[in-house]
Amino acid sequence: MKVTVVGAGAVGATCADNIARKELCSELVLLDIKEGIAEGKAQDMMQTATLLGFDTKISGSTNDYSKTANSDVVVITSGLPRKPGMTREELIGVNAGIVKGVCENILKHSPNAIIIVISNPMDTMTYLALTSTGLPKNRIIGMGGTLDSSRFKYQLSQHLGCSASDLNAVVVGGHGDTTMIPLIRLATWNSVPVTKFLSAEQQEKIVKDTMVGGATLTALIGTSAWYAPGAAGAALVESILRDEKKLFTCCVALDGEYGQKDICLGVPVTIGRNGWEKIIDFELNADEQAAFNKSADAVRSMNDVLKTL
Repeated sequence: MKVTVVGAGAVGATCADNIARKELCSELVLLDIKEGIAEGKAQDMMQTATLLGFDTKISGSTNDYSKTANSDVVVITSGLPRKPGMTREELIGVNAGIVKGVCENILKHSPNAIIIVISNPMDTMTYLALTSTGLPKNRIIGMGGTLDSSRFKYQLSQHLGCSASDLNAVVVGGHGDTTMIPLIRLATWNSVPVTKFLSAEQQEKIVKDTMVGGATLTALIGTSAWYAPGAAGAALVESILRDEKKLFTCCVALDGEYGQKDICLGVPVTIGRNGWEKIIDFELNADEQAAFNKSADAVRSMNDVLKTL
């Protein structure tokens, strides 16, 4: 199996490091537009192989897409990172050109690849990847909800004083501070609803802190986070290459599901060797569906910017 990660910045390099450590593929290519960055980071990672005990072959390339040929999965992280005070919407103009160009070049050499989009604004970049490539919809996956759900579990674990691994909790909707919807009503701690253990005030705080999780880290670090986003991308790669059929929230093309069409938005899906394979209906209540519709409206307004480029 072969995987390419486009963008050797903090998120891309972290994603690649996770993929190599788990030996998810035999060959891993790291590609970047900046001279020497991908080659240097690939060599640095390869020098950990004997220390960490993996045999994945990692190579780097400066904008030579021929090195990515015959990739089974391609993770796109390239683009301008979000700075403090910058919204994901402000990234559209720059990152749309980058993501579209990456997709075109990747498919010249790997026409059967499954594409995972991490670049922001993620919902709009996923929609752009789908509409500009004409690929079957199951082969275009936006990572956002996977990361948001992990952040949701973290917030819950802090209030419950439990292991985040014992929690099932998902975030649906857009991958934005005002568009994501943490479904706390459906969150469970080893099958028991978390609402049994949390006050209304705690629940409200958990939801709010989850929604601003990315912005909180951007303010603290001075740029976008990378450990959790990179790990989230690698988790999707793992479920694809090992055909795990795991349930993740991912940004995928909707055609009537959850009451929406002609949009890519975060919903629960199973991830396997064919990409995303099935959308799971969580049967939202009236308030949750209203929030989901509002999220879709906000994402569509961002998608509309693509028409002006």
